[in-house]
Amino acid sequence: MNYFSSNFKLGILGGGQLGKMILYNTRKFDIYTCVLDPSKEAPARLACDEFTVGDLMDYDSVINFGKNVNVLTIEIENVNVDALEKLEDEGVKVFPASKTLRTIQNKATQKLFYRDHNIPTADFSRFAHPSEIEDAVDNGGLSYPFVWKSARFGYDGQGVKVIRWATDLVDLPNVECIAEKLIPFKNELAVIVARNTEGHLKTYPVVEMEFHPEANQVEYVICPARIPDAIAKKAELVALKVASAFKHVGLLAVEMFQTEDDEILVNEVAPRPHNSGHYSIEASYTDQFEQHLRCVLGLPLGNTESKVAGVMVNLVGAEGHTGNVLYKNIEDIMAMAGVTPHIYGKKQTRPFRKMGHVTIVDKDIAKAREVAEKVKRTIEVISE
Repeated sequence: MNYFSSNFKLGILGGGQLGKMILYNTRKFDIYTCVLDPSKEAPARLACDEFTVGDLMDYDSVINFGKNVNVLTIEIENVNVDALEKLEDEGVKVFPASKTLRTIQNKATQKLFYRDHNIPTADFSRFAHPSEIEDAVDNGGLSYPFVWKSARFGYDGQGVKVIRWATDLVDLPNVECIAEKLIPFKNELAVIVARNTEGHLKTYPVVEMEFHPEANQVEYVICPARIPDAIAKKAELVALKVASAFKHVGLLAVEMFQTEDDEILVNEVAPRPHNSGHYSIEASYTDQFEQHLRCVLGLPLGNTESKVAGVMVNLVGAEGHTGNVLYKNIEDIMAMAGVTPHIYGKKQTRPFRKMGHVTIVDKDIAKAREVAEKVKRTIEVISE
């Protein structure tokens, strides 16, 4: 099929920053794009050919949008899967497949999938309601501490809580959830796997993620991860096993723990471009967004190697600031060598909202990490 400068239409469910960054590449290749998003102010609205306002969880909205495109992909996994299944039946190519999304959308079914496919992951128990957790603790089936996770609709640290005492169970939302063994780990790692419609696979280098202690959001992504080659190889093999088990088409970001005894355990996956791959825009031969397009269109996969070491810093709204956004001291960071800010186009800031990111590249990873710290201290995302 001719995708370039043609009548072909690519549909994207979601018009946030990931959609916007996919569209940098559809512009480069002159691929016609249609985007569906609930917000008329969505960052992707300016770069697509057709923009539709609609609820991604609404069956009819997704059906009506999807039946007018040739290939449908996502930038967020919280979409109506029943609608995707119907579109697949009607001949629309949907990547990732509805079956994969159905499994991944629910953390309990996602964890069961790992167990069924012998993919290493932390032990867990599944509960219909948090009230059942107290019973499990009383009966000796569960012991503190553990990690509580909402089965659905958690993101960026929302829907996750470490439970150390019975008092931590108070005020948990009354939803389906899992209780996961708290893993003492050395590192949180991620591997992005690209798998196209032909089943060809490639991995990006293993990255290391440093988290904000309070917001439970990634603060720094460091590529390459500062780990021994043997551990990196182990992480890559686990990630490839996960992508193959799902028969996934598109990008799959596999988040993992490196335990104290150097085991690799899968934490969770995202079936789309991911925060842990943003560094690739400046640091890789083929960035993750172009690679996602190559996957879903069945094109040859690009080179996943890095040209240079990269560190990514998330720009999130400062605490105590809500309203029209102001990027204070942005000129100062732009004066630093190897620093590139990306502003997502969200006009309103609020505490911990992802507003952009900054990539720092350098031949020396230690130097890049040092500059990243300086960037973090300098720029402030505040309200006017």
